[in-house]
Amino acid sequence: MSVHCYQALLLFGYKITQKPGGSPITRVCQVVVAAFRKWHIELPLDASLLYEVDGQNSAIEGSRKLEHTSEFEFLDKAAIISSTDAKSDFSANPWRLCTVTQVEELKILVRMFPVWATTIIFSAVFAQSSVFVEQGMVLDKRVGSFDIPPASLFTFNGISVMIWIAIYDRVLIPIARKFTGREKGFSELQRMGIGLVLSIVTMVSAALVELKRLEIARTEGLIHENVAVPMSILWQIPQYCFAGAAEVFTAIGQVEFFYGQAPDAMRSLCAALALVTVTVGSYLSSIILTLVSYLTTQGGDAGWIPDNLNEGHLDRFFWLMAGISFVNLLVYIGCAMRYKYKNV
Repeated sequence: MSVHCYQALLLFGYKITQKPGGSPITRVCQVVVAAFRKWHIELPLDASLLYEVDGQNSAIEGSRKLEHTSEFEFLDKAAIISSTDAKSDFSANPWRLCTVTQVEELKILVRMFPVWATTIIFSAVFAQSSVFVEQGMVLDKRVGSFDIPPASLFTFNGISVMIWIAIYDRVLIPIARKFTGREKGFSELQRMGIGLVLSIVTMVSAALVELKRLEIARTEGLIHENVAVPMSILWQIPQYCFAGAAEVFTAIGQVEFFYGQAPDAMRSLCAALALVTVTVGSYLSSIILTLVSYLTTQGGDAGWIPDNLNEGHLDRFFWLMAGISFVNLLVYIGCAMRYKYKNV
């Protein structure tokens, strides 16, 4: 009897008395362990021979069944019904045998990982808010009879978010709907991509402001003076507004993507992963700042971000972040184009 026929008979007569449960992380580990345990077993040519429970509902509480996909075939080995499984007193051991739905849960997470990773750079870029404040400290903060605290310009970020949410819902979605035929106008991946583009524009805007500021510092002979230059702090408003627009597209699209594409029983976990990028991005931002400070101060140079910004090149730092964001955008586009939406 061939291996495939034997597997077919095992599948026909195989019943389990226990359902795979546990936390989402536990289920992921079970698939990995089960797949490695059966690394030497050949996969059946017919995917229907892989193990799955009968009926409309999956064996995972609160989750619909997921259709089998051909990607990451090694993980499918976790759903192969071996002769050992059949002899185990018809009792399921999820560390040896997993359902197709459980395997597909992990496949979805693996497919989403590259998209998740590319949004870390986005979070790192927007963790540079402290640098925006430093830039504002060496600009003219007087507006009429008022002194504008640099940190108060974050108000324009919030205002931008509110305005762009209204524009997105009332203007962009109806227009996009006519071209894409989608009820939401843009897909989540398209929305995130637009936000990544806007993050580049944010850094370019900040770099242009800094270039002009340094030019004025040189003209006024203030290079070696740790003082503000005669250039209004209001020139920073565009970069805060672009930042707000980027957040509307990427941050919200990111949450929608991870929640919508997550398996039913992993939605909370995947939504949390979207928020984890903020933390990871903050750490990455600190690493970038540390490296820039170390590398640009070699040989006794003042560096790009010295205490006296008039002697530095903060513009180069903004161009660097724009360049990193551009490369990240290209990687994201590649990941988004290859991404396959889940089958239910």
